[in-house]
Amino acid sequence: MVASALADDASVTAAKDAVVLLSGGLDSMVTAGLALEQGFRLNALTIDYNQRHAIEISSARTIAAHLGAARHVVLPLDLRQFGGSALTADIAVPKDGVGTDIPVTYVPARNLVFLSLTLAWAEALGARDIFIGVNALDYSGYPDCRPEFIAAFAGLATLATKAGAQGRSFTIHAPLQHMGKARIAQEAARLGLHPGLSWSCYDPQPGGKACGVCDSCRLRREGFEKAGLPDGVDYAAR
Repeated sequence: MVASALADDASVTAAKDAVVLLSGGLDSMVTAGLALEQGFRLNALTIDYNQRHAIEISSARTIAAHLGAARHVVLPLDLRQFGGSALTADIAVPKDGVGTDIPVTYVPARNLVFLSLTLAWAEALGARDIFIGVNALDYSGYPDCRPEFIAAFAGLATLATKAGAQGRSFTIHAPLQHMGKARIAQEAARLGLHPGLSWSCYDPQPGGKACGVCDSCRLRREGFEKAGLPDGVDYAAR
């Protein structure tokens, strides 16, 4: 396992700090595992934005503890005050399959807002490395998952900070950027991360089951099926 292997390594005490945006989903879990594998000391940031699927925050806590995060901050930010998304307003979560248009589960500027908060903590820590689990292949078409956005934010981070003004740049790591869900499932297995620790469903059902038919459930389930691996999730429907 990633966490136990590095915990026995004396060099961990000298590891560089990294801030990892940890939602509690599969992608963020694997991203955190990859950061740990690379020798970084984990500082996990989870945003409690009053999302419909708040169960993922419990998953984030479990994952952070499992990976031995040096610190895990759960930051409240009530985006229901803005609405504009099926995740932050009384709008039905689509259940008819992954389409080609940007779905109503898109939260306006979410990754831009979250990365800005991650950057703020990284600068306060003196860290120069930020990890985010965005993916540009098997995803729902969100514009803030694109490589162009990540590259642009890296430049903005230098312009917007004291550290950048003093010549200390930031690196935005998006290690899953060009991985499909099947490959991400395989990475979870390689890292020894049980997928059942993570939560992906946008519309949790009574009894703690994932709905099985929202975009996120479909992408996750199909990825694990393609990889030939169990995903550790109990679905209400298939």
